[in-house]
Amino acid sequence: MTQENHNPTPEQENSAESPVDAGVDQATAEVKTPEQEIAELNQKLTEMQDNFLRAKAEGENIRRRAAEDVSKAHKFAIESFAEHLVPVTDSLYAALNAEAVDAKAFKEGLEITLKQLLSAFEKGRMTEINPAVGDKFDPHHHQAIASVPSDQEANTVVSVLQRGYSIADRILRPALVTVSAPK
Repeated sequence: MTQENHNPTPEQENSAESPVDAGVDQATAEVKTPEQEIAELNQKLTEMQDNFLRAKAEGENIRRRAAEDVSKAHKFAIESFAEHLVPVTDSLYAALNAEAVDAKAFKEGLEITLKQLLSAFEKGRMTEINPAVGDKFDPHHHQAIASVPSDQEANTVVSVLQRGYSIADRILRPALVTVSAPK
């Protein structure tokens, strides 16, 4: 009879676990029941829902505050400009209440009031569009009311009927002009 070798090789020793070792590993590892896992997942879900609702509420608050800021900016955008116009109004009321007999003094008062108004326009970044006779017609700044025969070059300003205005490079009202007709 042949004898079988019951001595395991070193590879077999490392790969095979004894039943005692397997029990120790299972005892040290935490075994969770399905109910425990469900409870943990429900807790995580509740935390995530709470975080989501808080983030959503914060987003709504930011949106609401931004909308209020825009609304206030629209309401009070001209406040600074209006403050510069108040002295002009005061001067006009003073002129109406004055017992002016002298036309020259009245005209001087109007000129001073006009300077106040132009100063208020300047502070409000409002500029006058007043082309000179002979300037090239610019459809972005001028509106031609009529084309008249003239000795000037074609499409140049012959006369200004009404001054125009712009605010911060945006045309508020174009200057109304007559232009020279092509020859």
